[in-house]
Amino acid sequence: MSQAPLDDTSLPVVPEQQLRAARSINDYAESAARYVTTGQQGAVNTQRAYAGDWQRFTTWCAEHDRESLPADVPTVAAFVTSLADSNKKVATIQRHCASISKAHQLARLPTPTDDRQFKELMEGISREKGVRQKQAPAFTLAYFKRALLGIDSTRPDGLRDRALLLLGLAGAFRRDELASIDIKHLRFDEDGLVVDLPHSKTNQKGEAEEKAIFFSPDRRSCPVRAVKEWLTHLEKHGRTDGPLFVSFHKGQRLSRRRLSTFSLNEIVQLRLGAQYTAHSLRASFVTIAKLNGADDSEVMNQTKHKTTDMIRRYTRLDNIRQHNASQKLGL
Repeated sequence: MSQAPLDDTSLPVVPEQQLRAARSINDYAESAARYVTTGQQGAVNTQRAYAGDWQRFTTWCAEHDRESLPADVPTVAAFVTSLADSNKKVATIQRHCASISKAHQLARLPTPTDDRQFKELMEGISREKGVRQKQAPAFTLAYFKRALLGIDSTRPDGLRDRALLLLGLAGAFRRDELASIDIKHLRFDEDGLVVDLPHSKTNQKGEAEEKAIFFSPDRRSCPVRAVKEWLTHLEKHGRTDGPLFVSFHKGQRLSRRRLSTFSLNEIVQLRLGAQYTAHSLRASFVTIAKLNGADDSEVMNQTKHKTTDMIRRYTRLDNIRQHNASQKLGL
């Protein structure tokens, strides 16, 4: 017995409220997927490093006629072996492994770096090559002050560089944090300066994070005064918002371009010496503060490190006569 075809009147009626609810749920699902992707991708600097490492891996796979995604364990093992044989640092090899792992995770594919035999390979590479990372050297406070005196503060770039170095040291800033500071992030009061950090390596969620910078008795090495002097120069040229540290055109003319982390590194090396990097400002903060009796919690309050283990790794007490218990034997 055949059935009569359904007409519109025989279809179930879905209330408009239920339709809106269904659309709302779909919207939530799309947002949730976006949040998951953001969480998986990580910080901008990390994404950039992973992208470069992934490009190297895919190029290597193409040259050796291997599949990069999904990659099998023998392919990744051969790749990291080639890196090790070309004298790449263990940290560099580990970062490449992390980028390969991240690419497979984002593609919802099994991660070849989780394989037990692959982990044994990495353990062998680490043991043979050693895992000690090359650290940015720290400078002494006396050396730093001498370098400041050599900066010509009558020049606009001298004003900028002096403020950059003093703020970078006093605030124990990472170079990407220092580069990202805007004028609106600065708050002055009778005690000095508070810098708001919208984002940092340890603050990816945009939670409130601040760094306090204090007045120094010595005007020549006072970070607060140095920043104020640089701000005064910016204001004279109509700059009351935007990036704090910018580059110059020829003839010491201000540009609108924010200093890059690469440029920050160049400024540190120009003013302090080629042996130092922008990260030396942060490393030196830890070392100088510890030598002057600061405890780990005080240091971590400024560096925003999460563990004391990181503070001990950052502390550059390279001179065997510094911080040495031999002086306390009473001989």
